[in-house]
Amino acid sequence: MKNTVKKHIMLMAARIMGVMTIGSAAMLTAFAAPDSSSKATLEDVTRPIEDLLKNVLNVLIPLVAAVGAIFCISLGLKYSKAEEPQEREKAKQHLKSAIIGFALIFVLIVALRIATPFFTDWMNDNAPKN
Repeated sequence: MKNTVKKHIMLMAARIMGVMTIGSAAMLTAFAAPDSSSKATLEDVTRPIEDLLKNVLNVLIPLVAAVGAIFCISLGLKYSKAEEPQEREKAKQHLKSAIIGFALIFVLIVALRIATPFFTDWMNDNAPKN
């Protein structure tokens, strides 16, 4: 019973994501070519997405750094206040995991920020010409 409910929920979520993807692509194409007589090029469609990504990543980089620093400081305080060896070891593992997680998130965000122009150029160069 539980597995069938999970399958139905996952299937419904997949359908919703598909509809949202198709709808957003149609809206981007419509906004890229405001007149019905002109055709939208791939660059017209990708430029707003690239600008949005740049803006989001510009906000995310300092935000992730700040949240990571605050979270690691709070876990460090928890580690220093732990009196029992089991609590101390648990706090130490949490601190290690948090540092690794936030470092990984930060590196991936920076890599995405660096790679976005290369991917956009590659996509625009390989787009079919009309």
